[in-house]
Amino acid sequence: MNSNNFAVIMAGGIGSRFWPLSRTSYPKQFLDILGTGQTLLQSTFERFSSFIEHENIYIVTSTDYVDIVAQQLLLLPKENIIGEPERKNTAPCIAYISMKLQLINPNANLIIAPSDHLILDPENFRTTCLQALDYTEKNNSLVTLGIRPTHPHTGYGYIKSSSETKNEYISKVDLFAEKPCLEKAIEFLSDDSYFWNSGIFIWKSEDIIEAFQLYNPEMYNLFHSELNSKDIKDENEVIKSIYNKCESVSIDYAIMEHAKNVFVIPAQFKWSDLGAWNSAWENFEKDENENAMIGKNIVLADSNGCIVHSNDDKLILVGGLEDMIVVNTKDAILICKRENEQHIKDYLQKLSEVKGNQFL
Repeated sequence: MNSNNFAVIMAGGIGSRFWPLSRTSYPKQFLDILGTGQTLLQSTFERFSSFIEHENIYIVTSTDYVDIVAQQLLLLPKENIIGEPERKNTAPCIAYISMKLQLINPNANLIIAPSDHLILDPENFRTTCLQALDYTEKNNSLVTLGIRPTHPHTGYGYIKSSSETKNEYISKVDLFAEKPCLEKAIEFLSDDSYFWNSGIFIWKSEDIIEAFQLYNPEMYNLFHSELNSKDIKDENEVIKSIYNKCESVSIDYAIMEHAKNVFVIPAQFKWSDLGAWNSAWENFEKDENENAMIGKNIVLADSNGCIVHSNDDKLILVGGLEDMIVVNTKDAILICKRENEQHIKDYLQKLSEVKGNQFL
């Protein structure tokens, strides 16, 4: 294994669209959503462990979840668990870990990925990642993995590749497109130059730091001035001060949409970001009526296209429903249309107004 290669797994989200299974105190990345015997975080760690040394894998998470990460990843050195004092989206997280790794290894070449993706065909994933790492090691470039769309998804961002190719597997990126309306998503699906934005990035630490200096100097200066000081006595306090001053912004907005050296590698493996219940439904086994049932005591009658998930022994009888989400936990039940899954965050806002935060 190449000792300059690092993996950074982002595991700080709260997974609100998987409520009520996912809660603020114990979100989806720490759950076995698909019933595989591993949590999403453990599966992600295992994927990277096949080609990245354990001591070169870092987890960036909320300070609230540091102990959970340590409990779930016993092979990971505890000093490799980095706690963020606030949730400020992906740009501050990436600025922080990139500058930290640059101090540890000036030749650091890293993959940054979310902790909650479902990726089938791990060998193909490994091959694609090693191709990307080989390219970024030799070129000043910011690389992302693109997923070939299989349907007009309105919940994903898109990447448009250029006709300008560097070799048989990598192309320049023309633009990043926001989550589209259905009409646009259908248009993107018919155009081979568009890919789903996987949110998996590969680059040398020095190259992404240079990009921050060019395109987001305010954030660069915040981290660079503090983290490069030789007088740091309490890094946690320094980071708390930096995050307090940082804007909350994604790496796409902060850097990728502005940089001129962005490239995409079309991924060949099956991928899902497991962002909400529909993506889980797509990956569960289903009955002859396209119903997915996860639990011990579930009976469906005259129902089609539903997902029913229960984590206790309560009998659940579902009748006469179509394309619905039904999720049962010990203290909450969610019932909503599958087409409304992106509104679950709004429903939780209503829940908070009526019942406070005890069920969040």
